[in-house]
Amino acid sequence: MRPDGRQPHEIRPVTIEPDFIRYPEGSVLYRAGDTMVLCNASVLDRTAPFLRGSGEGWVTAEYAMLPRATDTRSERDVKKGHPSGRSQEIQRLVGRSLRAAVNRGEIGERTIAIDCDVLQADGSTRTASISGGWIALVFALCRMREQGLLSEWPLTNQIVGVAVGLVGGEARADLDYGEDFDCDVDLNLVYTGDGCLIEVQGTAEGEPFSRGQLDALLEVGWRGAEQIIAKQKEIVGPRLEKLGLAPP
Repeated sequence: MRPDGRQPHEIRPVTIEPDFIRYPEGSVLYRAGDTMVLCNASVLDRTAPFLRGSGEGWVTAEYAMLPRATDTRSERDVKKGHPSGRSQEIQRLVGRSLRAAVNRGEIGERTIAIDCDVLQADGSTRTASISGGWIALVFALCRMREQGLLSEWPLTNQIVGVAVGLVGGEARADLDYGEDFDCDVDLNLVYTGDGCLIEVQGTAEGEPFSRGQLDALLEVGWRGAEQIIAKQKEIVGPRLEKLGLAPP
């Protein structure tokens, strides 16, 4: 039995507050248990420098953690003069994952920047950033549609992230901090809505793990992802329906 009574495949309670910030084109406060991430999507009237003249847009992400998002205070990246190695790794993961959600040729030479700020951390912050960031991205695309900036609807995939781990020989989904600290294998999975994998990040914290254990982690991860997918659809469905669209 897990410390909070969940079954191995069960995720923590997810609550999603849309339009949390007034100004961005897309904004959600994404909460998974005691982990809270604010995800804001901004539409910028420029593409990445290497895409200028190509007609293609770009999707990118930034990730940061508030100084007291954890039980001890951490320094702000701006004080160090550069993002930490961890922040850079995570924001690249979020950006790669969310680029798989859109046909960038349909957004024109624009950039959609997803800012993921961890307000409170209790494990699985990078996967929460991906799952919440996708919702913010969809809201931003809806705003672009309303403003007549899109000739074709560019959303191609639903994107969800889920952290899984092997704890005491048991594969578990959506680890909180305590489970993440104790796990023997740590795995971050990024799925599309139809179950295809975008990214697999896995590490044995001690002893190497077997192919069978990897299969068990992938299975419990997908079962957890399905629950998040349903929550995402609850939030974006009405907004898409209002525009005569459906989730991918």
